[in-house]
Amino acid sequence: MEDAMKYVDVNQALLTAGTSALLIVDMQEKLLPAIRDTDALCGRVARLAQAARLLSVPVWATEHWPGKIGPTHPELLAHVDRVVTKTHFDACREAGFLADWPAGRTRVLLTGTEAHICVLQTGLGLAQAGFQPVLVADGAGSRRESDWAAACERWRHHGLETVTSEMAIYEWLETPAHPAFRDVLALVK
Repeated sequence: MEDAMKYVDVNQALLTAGTSALLIVDMQEKLLPAIRDTDALCGRVARLAQAARLLSVPVWATEHWPGKIGPTHPELLAHVDRVVTKTHFDACREAGFLADWPAGRTRVLLTGTEAHICVLQTGLGLAQAGFQPVLVADGAGSRRESDWAAACERWRHHGLETVTSEMAIYEWLETPAHPAFRDVLALVK
């Protein structure tokens, strides 16, 4: 049994607010109505983005062809530091996207739509560029559950990490002694 156990360096395994960034991928007004369980998805991503802001984690969003698909949903946009427009499914293929990325923010938590297209391709692009992409599984959505499940499976196949929004929030907090604990806890409860 001991041979089967994997020991990890907790300092590398856990997310930290100081090395993380949150990327909200294509959660746009005209696309969201087609996404499965969209209201719950938007609520989880909005809470995660609010927590990120309280904990000084940069929040970026992408908008795929905003002239056709519309802007980022207003509930989310209120918590975004920067919006990047894109024409590629993989945001990393956009000129300047990675060049302007916040320094030291190597753990990139990805949320958004669609999980099996833009979220997955951007995650793979980030990994190729030397970042550590982390899929927020309950913060990513697709039109069909089978596409979402396939995206999660492919994410794992390529050795990329998956968390939930609540896991990320509590790892960023580190302790109930954090000055923002009560404000963040109010978002989770």
